[in-house]
Order: sequence, then C-alpha cells, then structure tokens
Amino acid sequence: MARAAERAGRQAEEITLIGVSKTHPASAIREAYEAGIRHFGENRVQEWEGKRAGTEGLAATWHLIGHLQSNKTARAARLFHSVDSVDDFAIAERLDRVRAEAGITGRLRALIEVHIAPEETKSGVEMSELAALAERCAELPRLQLAGLMCIPPFLENAEQVRPYFRRLKELRDELTVKLGIELPVLSMGMSHDFEVAIAEGATEIRVGTALFGAREAK
Repeated sequence: MARAAERAGRQAEEITLIGVSKTHPASAIREAYEAGIRHFGENRVQEWEGKRAGTEGLAATWHLIGHLQSNKTARAARLFHSVDSVDDFAIAERLDRVRAEAGITGRLRALIEVHIAPEETKSGVEMSELAALAERCAELPRLQLAGLMCIPPFLENAEQVRPYFRRLKELRDELTVKLGIELPVLSMGMSHDFEVAIAEGATEIRVGTALFGAREAK
C-alpha cells in the first residue's frame, strides 16, 4: 500500500485497508486486529451474526461488502457501521427506516455499488441509473452517502482492470458536480489489483486472500 501510494504521489494514510474476513473465523479477525487492522468486511449478514460474539471488545469498523437481500436489511442496519453495497433505493430506504424505528443515533454510512462491467453475475446499479439512485439516497436523513464501490472483472493482468477503476472515479466526480455533495470514498481494489486501484484514486481497498489466505470452505 505504501509503495503504491508513493508511486501515485499520494499518502498511504489516505487509504483505508479493509480486511475481508468473510469465511474466516473470529480468531483470524482478532489476529488481524492485533496486527493493526481496524476495518473488516463481511459478505453475509448471517455469517457475521454467527461470529461477532467472538470479536467482542474490538474497536473495529464493520463493513457489509456483499450483496444485501431485502429480507436481511433490518438486521444489517443494526449490525454494521457501513453498508458498502447499496444498489437499490428500496434497500436504502429500509435501512434508513429501520435505524429510525430502532432509535439508533448517528447516520449509517453507505456506498453505492456500481455495475461497472457487463457481467451478469455481478450486482450493482447500472451506470445509467446511478445518478437517480444517488440523488434519492442522499436525501435519506439517517444514511450518509459517502461514495461508490465496484467489483470489476477478475483479470490476471491487473493493468487490464485499470479502465474500470478509472471509470468509477469519473462517475464519482460527475456525481459530485451533479448533486453538489462530497463523495470522498472510492472502494475499489482487492488482493491482486489494489496497487492499480490506488494509482487510480482508491480511498479504500478490500483485501482478503493476501491477509487471511485462501477462503475456508463453507
């Protein structure tokens, strides 16, 4: 991270490392925390519910980075500090409503996941619908729309992923002008391509394999 930031003329402190702890036990999260990681990403609400007791006492920030199903929204609104995969206004609206009904003070940080490549298996809002979704999400009083997230295609040559990262930054910059609000967060880049993502402006990278090793079988 430090070397990639230096090459890009940036400070490493500008970039948040999210340890992608999905499929790994609470003990692995504790080890990573002791090594200095303070942000963790989980893919599934139910999985996080099952292991959060084992992380009790850790002053960490918990991110939901996987696709959020509507029937898990109420639980996610209570369990996470940030939902980084919003791609539908009904989901955003329900997150907002649940926080209100539960009397939770403070706003829930949210990122909009953008469907940045023509892959049917990937989730995310279509680029043509991004501005409308962002405008509506920005009006929700208990959500803090902070920026954008994407999952580009997995390509062995990380340089081939660069255009997708560049496009997400362009979309963020366009939205900032269009909506007149600050959107400081660009969550992009994983174990094999985070250096390119940093060069293209990532403010958060999501690293799993390089930190925890291969995923444990479920």
